[in-house]
Amino acid sequence: MTGARSHIDVRPITEAEIPDWSRALNTGFLRPPTVPDVEAADRSSYIVPARTLGAFDAGRCVATFRSFEQELTAVGGAVVPADAVTNVSVTATHRRRGLLTRMMAQDLAAARERGDVVATLIAAEYPIYGRYGFGPATWTTGWTIDVPRAGLDPRWSGPGDGGSVDLVDGDEVRKFGPELHDRLRRAQPGAVDRSERWWKVNTGVVRPDFSRWTEPFHAVYRAADGTVEGLAAYVCDDTWSDAKQPMNTATVKSLIAVTPAAERALWLHVCSLDWVVRVKSGRRAPDDLLPLLLPNPRAAVVTTHADWLWVRVLDVVRAMEARTYEGEGSLVLEVVDPAGLTGGRRRLEVSAGRASCTPTTVSADLTLDVGELAALWLGDESAVRLAALGRIQEERAGAARVADALLRASRRPWCPDIF
Repeated sequence: MTGARSHIDVRPITEAEIPDWSRALNTGFLRPPTVPDVEAADRSSYIVPARTLGAFDAGRCVATFRSFEQELTAVGGAVVPADAVTNVSVTATHRRRGLLTRMMAQDLAAARERGDVVATLIAAEYPIYGRYGFGPATWTTGWTIDVPRAGLDPRWSGPGDGGSVDLVDGDEVRKFGPELHDRLRRAQPGAVDRSERWWKVNTGVVRPDFSRWTEPFHAVYRAADGTVEGLAAYVCDDTWSDAKQPMNTATVKSLIAVTPAAERALWLHVCSLDWVVRVKSGRRAPDDLLPLLLPNPRAAVVTTHADWLWVRVLDVVRAMEARTYEGEGSLVLEVVDPAGLTGGRRRLEVSAGRASCTPTTVSADLTLDVGELAALWLGDESAVRLAALGRIQEERAGAARVADALLRASRRPWCPDIF
């Protein structure tokens, strides 16, 4: 096996290799293994070859890996620089040759050298990334709402708080959407920044699939003073029963709101559309307000619940000092990092919501893998639960409860985006 690995070259691609790299990516994602010129040209417009790795066997790309610059919001609203990992694939003919391990090691080492605090990714498959120090740090939940059972009778006709809901087009969304999202993501742990390209793709200016585009409805909520506080994008199908009854489904593509009033108004707007009998919520936080906004919360049934944003801590000190804390106290953490990027023993001292994290030689209170630290860092996971599962080790009785009192957040982290 060593010989089979040695002749495969893992390295950053060149501009000229983007079509071959794209073909390997399409193959790995079970898409047609062809790359039209327009697809290669589009990809050339946004990828950075120096951060785009390929594995080449006799000159042919057989594995892909890409990262890009990102900001991730920590508990308390501080943003930390992140290495966002995406487009990871290994062609079926070249599995189990260590190609992903080599690409990941190169990328994480470069990210640590750049000064990134964490790395992030959305895992297509659960078992893959834990061995590289990633842990599931946010989860996503999707609801399907049975509108006739929701209790909205008569149907909601508009906000009663002096605000308004209006429909706008993509051009207008691109004017106010980035600023609105920036307000949201700087207050929402787990959220990431959106590029200019994101807004162009999601309003149809750029079409990465080079074929179908369904223009969504864009609903904006403005407060009584005219301030934009929320935005929803949704599409509707065209389904009728044999008895000539409308049976339409509205699918929410995105809904962001910076106030509870905006969130309530936008959900009630979508759930009150004529002809719509079912609403699919799209990706939401597990503790989203949505079900409880309905007179009958049972009308909202969970249809998806899964891990979402995975985080890999690259700098324990900066990560722990970037976030805020709801309790006070101290904890000595022994962080195990087989890759050697950020392991070691450190004392976490928390006072007045802030922390210092410094090396220490005193006995550890908790021993945990760097991936379990990532699951705890954004405030979602419970150290007590991880200890019960045997995934962290209490070196001092009660240390897991102390960790929960310090690390857990009052609302669950949420990443609205996929990348």
